[in-house]
Amino acid sequence: MTTVMWESQFGPSHEGRAAAVLDDGSEPKPALFDAGSSADMYQTSDWWVYDGTLGTPRACALRAACSCGWRGEKQFTIDWEYIDPDAPDDYDVSGPYDAWKQHVDVVERQTVPLPTDVQGLLEQVQQRLTALAEDAPLAALRAVAALEETLAETGRSAALEVGQDEPDWGAIATKLGLTEADCRARLYKYNRH
Repeated sequence: MTTVMWESQFGPSHEGRAAAVLDDGSEPKPALFDAGSSADMYQTSDWWVYDGTLGTPRACALRAACSCGWRGEKQFTIDWEYIDPDAPDDYDVSGPYDAWKQHVDVVERQTVPLPTDVQGLLEQVQQRLTALAEDAPLAALRAVAALEETLAETGRSAALEVGQDEPDWGAIATKLGLTEADCRARLYKYNRH
């Protein structure tokens, strides 16, 4: 079993998950498990490991958690009786998911809107490249390479424009739907190319 992360259009800045909540309202520290044959310890924050066994505390609820640090206010009671220990990801976590999705919707509303014509063109390119990948995969790869070159050049030009004055990194990050650290990293990446 692996951590189930919910993905958004904002990449690592806004990945979500169901987080375990203890009786006092806190989230437990990551659980460490000895792999047995080396000095490496397996570390996880998967909500289902906090069942009160193997040295972990027993969680009473779940809440939405986002990689940006946001946490949902609403808690959803865990009914351990209905959790299959062999398939805990079958447990219904739609409540935390819906709360996280609302958070991502707020993030999206704060971003700079794409011009309608650009949004339409992006959708057309995606549809065409998807079809091309099935019909002529080498042509699709060539098109992707050309697109990557265009993206690198345009990204560099836009990043230079943004960085000309003393940038307000918090405002720029909000407009891009990123954390400040991810925003700086992205603009740095564009400037490198």
